[in-house]
Amino acid sequence: MPTNDKPYRRVLLKLSGEALMGKEKYGIDPDIVTRIAEEVAQVHGMGTEICLVVGGGNIFRGMSGASQGMERATADYMGMLATVMNALALQNACERAGIQTRVMSAIPMASVCEPYIRRRAVRHMEKGRVVIFAAGTGNPFFTTDTAAALRASEMECSALLKATQVDGVYSADPKTVPDAKRYDRLTFMDVLSNDLRVMDHSAISLARENQIPIVVFSIHEPGAFAQVVAKKGRYTIIDEEA
Repeated sequence: MPTNDKPYRRVLLKLSGEALMGKEKYGIDPDIVTRIAEEVAQVHGMGTEICLVVGGGNIFRGMSGASQGMERATADYMGMLATVMNALALQNACERAGIQTRVMSAIPMASVCEPYIRRRAVRHMEKGRVVIFAAGTGNPFFTTDTAAALRASEMECSALLKATQVDGVYSADPKTVPDAKRYDRLTFMDVLSNDLRVMDHSAISLARENQIPIVVFSIHEPGAFAQVVAKKGRYTIIDEEA
């Protein structure tokens, strides 16, 4: 676990689209979005600068569309548009929680959000605003995990926080393999060489190249986001240290 006890200065929170569904089978659960926004507000109150990347799997998943015969690039663009919808929902909830929030899309759509400009995004955070990055990288064939690692690198974040369905990284899915081993700490090479399904290899490699630790924790545990930012609680950290 980190030896420096100071909270992270600037973090990127990666949320899956599925995290916004709650118990629904599709779409957005307003109660879940409100709770996530309240947790973001809690961390914002700690003085940490926050940006987010959200997936779109609760609305449309590009890989799923491609597997059903759709052209992969077209399916991925549709998935990117789904992330914009999720980002707008999160923005609305964050602003109701009292935080100024900006959505910046890698695909320009000036009527609903700002285009992604790196220096402007940094300035927003320096002014105390939460920034939500939408539309992935703006390119097909790249996941929102890779987009998260890319934006965390561009924003010079202290850490990339990956919110998942479980409280860390396991050797196998603990929901189907009860005796799966849980890890407190891993290196980037551990993840790559053992093909642990934390994030795709492009995202892991990008974080490794830019020396950004990845912290994996459960989105379902109330208050976990604030605890992880304070380097407390239950999580798995992935970095260069053995």
